[in-house]
Amino acid sequence: MISRLRKRFIAVAMLSVFIVLFVIMGAINLLNYRNVVSSADTVLQILKENGGSFHSFHMEDGANLPPDSMLPPGNEDSDGTDGGPPAFPEGKMPVEPGPWNSFSSSQEDGDGARKDFSSMLHNGPQRNLSAETPFESRYFTVVYDTDGTVASCETDYIAAVDSESALAYAESVLSSSASSGFTDVYRYLKYTNDDGQTVILFLDCQKSLGNFYTFLYTSILISLIGFAAVFLMVFIVSYRIVKPVQESYDKQRQFITDAGHELKTPLTIIDADVSVLELDIGENEWLDDVKAQTSRLAGLTNDLIYLSRMDEGNSRLQMIDFPLSDLAADTVQSFRSRAQMEEKTFTSTIEPMISYEGDEKSIQKLITILLDNALKYSNEKGTVDFRLKKKGKGVEMTVWNTVTSIDPDTISHMFDRFYRADQSRNSSKGGYGIGLSIASAVAAAHKGRINASTSDGKSLTITVTLP
Repeated sequence: MISRLRKRFIAVAMLSVFIVLFVIMGAINLLNYRNVVSSADTVLQILKENGGSFHSFHMEDGANLPPDSMLPPGNEDSDGTDGGPPAFPEGKMPVEPGPWNSFSSSQEDGDGARKDFSSMLHNGPQRNLSAETPFESRYFTVVYDTDGTVASCETDYIAAVDSESALAYAESVLSSSASSGFTDVYRYLKYTNDDGQTVILFLDCQKSLGNFYTFLYTSILISLIGFAAVFLMVFIVSYRIVKPVQESYDKQRQFITDAGHELKTPLTIIDADVSVLELDIGENEWLDDVKAQTSRLAGLTNDLIYLSRMDEGNSRLQMIDFPLSDLAADTVQSFRSRAQMEEKTFTSTIEPMISYEGDEKSIQKLITILLDNALKYSNEKGTVDFRLKKKGKGVEMTVWNTVTSIDPDTISHMFDRFYRADQSRNSSKGGYGIGLSIASAVAAAHKGRINASTSDGKSLTITVTLP
């Protein structure tokens, strides 16, 4: 029992740690993922508002040009070859010499006012972006006319995707009803422009998703290491925690065993003296009562000793292979006459040729306890049914009996020691509420399970499963 208590303590502690770690790491990684999505959607929204390109912004005075590789297509040398200064229409050169690292760009609105890009980054949903975002972002665009034909495919701002791949991604997104989402490592935004064309913007999120997954796997690994460390600590500490309970339980069990052995001697003497008196004075109702009560007390003492021994483990059990079907049939037969005398219906269904490896005397005691309990607490002219069958590699015993009434709340306490339902607390029933505790101990000693249930409040089913 103490071993089971320790295992339950460890299980509850580790389940609590697992739930806490799962909630914390789940929340952190969820927020991290939402931040990745939010940043990508913000960039896509900026691209949408500026015609699908960052280059629609005009730099403030004092900004340097980006490298040629980052300029829009069509910026050839003045002589028509690549490598020289970019050619712009007269009066349209967007920048003047100055520091490039700020990208404090501005764009004219419809009234000729200039919109500052840096102010956009620090105001509104773009505040989580940096001024380097336009140069760090890789994106491509596919535009469809109203008739579904491809109007344009812009892949100049990404090296990893060519036109063919871009169209393949666009086709998969076009057939989807979602206006935004992920396809592979690309976050997309689908919308209809003022001309009725369907525009699909794709943003490369490989770097941010890579960082997300790296953090996810790292956090899982660290959580597993932490979980293992906590398990080791709990496993070591649990022994010290349950040690006082173990000592108290051992003392209680030893007391029951010693007291039981000490009581057996005077009970035997009392029974012998009553028999001698009965020879001298003949049969007497008072002597019969003394003998009956002595017999009951001796039975209780033997049950307590037996239960105490069962709690010590399987060291006292003799595990042998025996014919369980024959044992059950013989035990059931001994209760038929009792059921007939009490005017109760007794039926049994025993699958033949079942053998089982266990302690034969303990299993017989288990069946006896279950049948005695069923007959004792069944209602007047009630019904008792016993069934034994193979179940997988093990066996299953079921004892069903009718009752006057039973509270479902009492079922969870039926296997507690000295527990008896209120309707059963009368001397005519006999017993001390220890029988089912012994049955539970026998099942546990054979690594089996026992449970009680009721489906209608008018019957009781006790099921024993032995592996």
